Amino acid sequence: MDSICILAIESSCDETAASVCCDGVILSNSIATQSIHEQYGGVVPELASRAHMQNIVPVVDIALAEAFKTLSNTERLAKISAIAFTQAPGLIGSLLVGAQFSKSLALALNKPLIAVHHMQAHVLANLIGNDKPDFPFLCLTVSGGHTQIVLATSPLNLTILGETIDDAAGEAFDKSAKLLGLPYPGGPLIDQYAKLGNPLKFGFAEPQIPNLNFSFSGLKTSVLYFLQKQTPEFILENRNDLCASIQHTIVTILLKKVKKAVVQTGVKQVCLAGGVSANSGLRNELQAMGVKHGWKTFVPSFEYCTDNAAMIAMTAFYKYQEQDFIALDSHPTARAAW
Repeated sequence: MDSICILAIESSCDETAASVCCDGVILSNSIATQSIHEQYGGVVPELASRAHMQNIVPVVDIALAEAFKTLSNTERLAKISAIAFTQAPGLIGSLLVGAQFSKSLALALNKPLIAVHHMQAHVLANLIGNDKPDFPFLCLTVSGGHTQIVLATSPLNLTILGETIDDAAGEAFDKSAKLLGLPYPGGPLIDQYAKLGNPLKFGFAEPQIPNLNFSFSGLKTSVLYFLQKQTPEFILENRNDLCASIQHTIVTILLKKVKKAVVQTGVKQVCLAGGVSANSGLRNELQAMGVKHGWKTFVPSFEYCTDNAAMIAMTAFYKYQEQDFIALDSHPTARAAW
């Protein structure tokens, strides 16, 4: 039986990425980052799409070279079974670059085309490598734009049990960091300073949302009102404790819902996914909670937490087995339900 080799493209935001997956094994994972957004305090969509156009060819070439080593470019492409790309959600200009490139390549090579939902791919990042969960498992997916609890009963059977009704946890980290005067991206800096602070020094609001849904708008407002009453000197002197307290509140909100989901479903395999799953406080607390309650916990390697093409390739591998292909006239969308 011939190997199934997927070339995957990820371009949903400000990371241009390509990966090759053969028979469920990631052979390469190439990523080009965009530092230009730091001076603007956030991702500028027009600049992001322009950078994708500059980066996509070299990123794909690197991924192919790493996967198949010394073969010529023609021989590398001949080994590819299908082309996959992120179809949704994301910045529409960024998505269009990846989609058009992938469609053109699929047409030129006469290869099938596979569309992947970005958030589903984050969940399946937990299937990369040897230490991976069995089905069913729960996944807390936490990123700048999404916060979800997902029940996975098979690679392509994923059900959202709860999600944010307003802001995402990643946004809460970044907005709080901005209020503290930290540069973009601020979430990782909060994690860094939190390691040096007292997580119980300051108290912030924990919105009480029913079921398994989340809300972080109230927490952001609580942080805003507290900091508005303080002097810049106070904020600087207490930066470590403030970061630790904010992080502790966000992590507590997240893990209370995870515990509730475990009780409701009876599923005791719990995974993390998404960019915020790189947060050391969240990773450590989930693992500690797993030990306390007898759960088996899984956290992807750091390179598979943030936006990457390996998770797109892994998802496409399972979709290829189901012959789940799409036509060349399909389009990316900024927002899309599963």
